[in-house]
Amino acid sequence: MKRVLIISPYFPPVNAADMHRVRTSLPYFEEFDWSAEVVAVDTRYSDMGQDDLLLQSLPPTIKVHKVKALNKGLTSKLGLGSIALRSLWYYRLYVNQLLKREKFDLIYFSTTQFPVCVLGAYWKRKFGVPYVIDMQDPWHSEYYRDKPKSQRPPKYWFSYRLNKYMEPMALKKAEGLIAVSDQYITDLKNRYPQIKDIHAATITFGMFAPDMDIAAAHEREFENLLDTARINIVYVGRGGADMHKAITPVFKALANGMRTDAGFFSRFKFYFIGTSYAPAGQGKPSIMPLAESFGLATAVTEITDRISYYRSLATLLQADALFVPGSDDAKYTASKIYPYLLARKPILAIFNKQSSAIGVLKETGINTVYNYEDISEQDIHGFLYALQTSPNKTISLNTDALNAHSAQTKTGLQCALFNQAIGQHA
Repeated sequence: MKRVLIISPYFPPVNAADMHRVRTSLPYFEEFDWSAEVVAVDTRYSDMGQDDLLLQSLPPTIKVHKVKALNKGLTSKLGLGSIALRSLWYYRLYVNQLLKREKFDLIYFSTTQFPVCVLGAYWKRKFGVPYVIDMQDPWHSEYYRDKPKSQRPPKYWFSYRLNKYMEPMALKKAEGLIAVSDQYITDLKNRYPQIKDIHAATITFGMFAPDMDIAAAHEREFENLLDTARINIVYVGRGGADMHKAITPVFKALANGMRTDAGFFSRFKFYFIGTSYAPAGQGKPSIMPLAESFGLATAVTEITDRISYYRSLATLLQADALFVPGSDDAKYTASKIYPYLLARKPILAIFNKQSSAIGVLKETGINTVYNYEDISEQDIHGFLYALQTSPNKTISLNTDALNAHSAQTKTGLQCALFNQAIGQHA
C-alpha cells in the first residue's frame, strides 16, 4: 500500500474550515490503496477554537504527528500571527527526521495555511519525495487590489507581497494540483508556464453523512440560538462585503414585504452566524449594516463569533430553512453547501451566475437556487410563502447526485490524482 504524508497545520479537535477535506477523507484512503499519516500543529499553539466532537469522526487508527509553533503572543508583536509562519521551522525539522526514518510515496499539502507549502520543493530536493498541493482557496490573488481598504483583509499589504513571492516557490516544483474550482487551476497554469503539463483535478469537498449523525446525537447539548416564536432562516459561515450582492435581493424583498404585509413578513427571522474570523468578541459585523440600511434590524441577527462545528450543524437542523449566499467572485465555490444539503431543510441559495455551486444544488434537486442578477422579488416571496404553508418540511434529494458528491467518491478522485503524480515523478 502506498503511503501519503499529509501536511495540515489545523487538525481536530481544532475547528478550522480548511482541515475538513483531510478529516472526511481519512476513513476512505485505504479503500483506494493509500495509507495516510498527518502532520499537524499541536493544539497548544493553535489560535482557533476547538470542538472535541470532531475527534469522533476520525478513524481510531490514524497516526497524527504533532509539531510545535512559535508562541503567537510573541510573534504578533512583530505582526506575524499566521500559524503557517509560526510553525514553518518546526515542520522543517520534524518532517526531515521523519523522512530520514521512513519512506513515503507522496506529500500532500491540504490547507489554506499556504506558506508551509514552500517546504514541498525543499523536501522533494532533499529526499526525492514528490508533492501535491490542494488549493482550497486562492493563495496569491489580485481580487482585493481594486477594493477599498475597508474591504481588504487585515495586513493585506504584507500578505499580498509575501504570497506573490512564496506561491511560485511552491507551485513550480509540484507534481500535482487539486483545487475546488476549475478557474483556480486555469489561473495558476497561466501564471506559471512551468506547471502547464502537471496533473490537476478539480475536486470539491465531499459530503460526509456521519457528521450529521454526530450532530443529531448531541443536539440537545447545545443552546438553541434561534427564536422559537419565529420562522428561522439560517446561514452559518463567513460574512463579508463580497456577499452583499447575493444578500441584497433578499433584504430588499423582505423590506418591501414588511411594508405591504407586516403581519406575514414579520414572522421571519434571518440569522448569519460565525461571520468573522476574528477572535471571540472582536469581530466586526459585515451583514447587520446592510440589514439596517433596509430597516431590518429586528428581522436579522448577525453573530460574528464562530461557533463549534457540530453546534453549527445542530443549528442547521434546528432551523426552519437555510440561506446560502455566495461571493461576487466568480471563482468562489461554496463547499459549505454539503452540510446544508444533509440537513434536508428548504434551501434558498444565491450565487454569482458562474459559481459551480448552482449546478451542484440543481443536480441534487434544489430548485430554489438563483444567481443574484436574475432573482426576482417574486422568487423570494414565493420561498417564504412556501415555508409558511409547509412548516417543518423535510426535502427529498437525488440520491445518485448525493453519492457523486460524497466524501468517499471525492477521496477516490484525490487518490487517482496521487497515482498520476507519483507516476509522473517516476
